[in-house]
Amino acid sequence: MQARFQEAQRRLSLPKGEHRLEGRRALGAFGERVAAAHLEAKGYLILERNYRRREGEIDIVAAKGGCLVFIEVRARRGQERGSALESVSPAKGARLVALAEAYCQERPDLPAERRIDVVAVQLSPAGQVLAVQHIENAIGEEGLP
Repeated sequence: MQARFQEAQRRLSLPKGEHRLEGRRALGAFGERVAAAHLEAKGYLILERNYRRREGEIDIVAAKGGCLVFIEVRARRGQERGSALESVSPAKGARLVALAEAYCQERPDLPAERRIDVVAVQLSPAGQVLAVQHIENAIGEEGLP
């Protein structure tokens, strides 16, 4: 599993000569690609990416072992503004719960077991992946059907 993740990480490295991810969107998209590769290496099946509604967005919807998993990806370059995990506010958690409920209402045939995880991608100032941390059930279950 570690070898598959390292190979995916190598493929997701910045192109030769490119030293920085410019802009929040590029950073977020890169973090989501790294997180998806990490999850797939751990045996998750990615069902959907960037599920959007008026209330916000769920970065990744995946399944593993009969459990439906909603994943918030947080990517950070450097530590000046805190870690990626620290950036998930209670308000963001509440929005994720509401989005997960909406997703499940639209698709009643999904597994009954559900949770919300966070994948934190820590990058160097130059954009190299330093660490990927997957926190299962990071957002409380109250409110999830």
